[in-house]
Amino acid sequence: MADRVTVIGWDGSPLTAAARSALGAATLVAGAAHHLALPEVPPAAERIRLGSVALAARRIAGHRGTAVVFADGDPGFFGVVRTLRAPDFGLEVEVVPGVSSVAAAFARAGMPWDDAQVVVAHRRTLRRAVNVCRAHPKVAVLTSPGAGPAELGLLLEGVHRTFVVCEELGTRHERVSVVTSDKAPDHTWRDPNVVIVIGGPASSGDEGAWITGRDPAAGPRGWTLPAEAYGGGSALVLGEGEAELLRAAQLARLGPRVGDLVWDIGCGSGVFATDAARAGAAVLAVDRDLEACARTDVAARRLGVQLQIVRGTAPHVLENLPEPDVVRVGGGGAAVVSAVADRRPQRIVTHAATRDAAERVGRDLTEHGYHVECALVQSVQLDTRAWTETERSVAFLLSGVLPDRRP
Repeated sequence: MADRVTVIGWDGSPLTAAARSALGAATLVAGAAHHLALPEVPPAAERIRLGSVALAARRIAGHRGTAVVFADGDPGFFGVVRTLRAPDFGLEVEVVPGVSSVAAAFARAGMPWDDAQVVVAHRRTLRRAVNVCRAHPKVAVLTSPGAGPAELGLLLEGVHRTFVVCEELGTRHERVSVVTSDKAPDHTWRDPNVVIVIGGPASSGDEGAWITGRDPAAGPRGWTLPAEAYGGGSALVLGEGEAELLRAAQLARLGPRVGDLVWDIGCGSGVFATDAARAGAAVLAVDRDLEACARTDVAARRLGVQLQIVRGTAPHVLENLPEPDVVRVGGGGAAVVSAVADRRPQRIVTHAATRDAAERVGRDLTEHGYHVECALVQSVQLDTRAWTETERSVAFLLSGVLPDRRP
């Protein structure tokens, strides 16, 4: 095992005294080509071109001597330190940090970033990174080959965003460009790059931030809210299946979260779509009725969340929508539930007014391979001044979970 392993974060600025000292004693140096070309690298040191960090870590673990590993930016922020410290290799490391590429990107843009979400986009995580860009007004995306600005722009079709693309930060080839998301696929971008994705309402920041990213305490407390909270001054008229307790049960079954894409089919007044967006998920709200789409837009604006609203009739309108993680079917019955199940989301919830309708939906979900649960949900609203009934809602709540798809 190496006697000493030092990880040096390099942001393009001159190396610090600590970095030069560690490098001068190194008998093995690992890094990208531009790191290995630095004049401070000892000529006699063994050099490893970093491709797979795991392979390099294995080489370092078997090296007798002093090793230095170079990384761009801060190596402890989505960097090589995590891999080197993994139990598989048993390496204890010292870290000389640099300015992270995310911090450098926001510095070039002249923007604060304590209110930004930060995500990593690989081929396997690109869709989830895009969903965060759909749902949040300020996102920094650490890209990779095949999951860069062009791919982000293609998957954000129908959602307008501004991209600040920062290429090869800290090198003499550094370039910063500002384009709209629909134009990003028209360009060829150099790696590595960071994309700052901006869109939607920004927080005022008058009271100062206390946590990075989106403030989880923003907006009123509660998974679901009374109708008047969504109406922009007047209470929305809630439709069938939109009772507050039923919505809470549906949210509990779906569990929408950051990185998810939620479909709300038959969004009605928009209250469920807004509730799901408040949980941090990206939401596509679908309805054939123009007034329903307008009410959904009002509810989302009222609660300060971002939705993509699609007007069209299910199931036909669903064919070209991006892949969902979880789906609520608020209208359309068994035919729409069947079309949704064909897309294989991990979870589906819907409701039915009668037992016969519930049985039809349950059989269809079972035939599609879903594990099905059904409950009869009854809620009665009471006026506590006289303890008299003011509203009653009764519905069969059906939920389907796909066992062979990862949550």
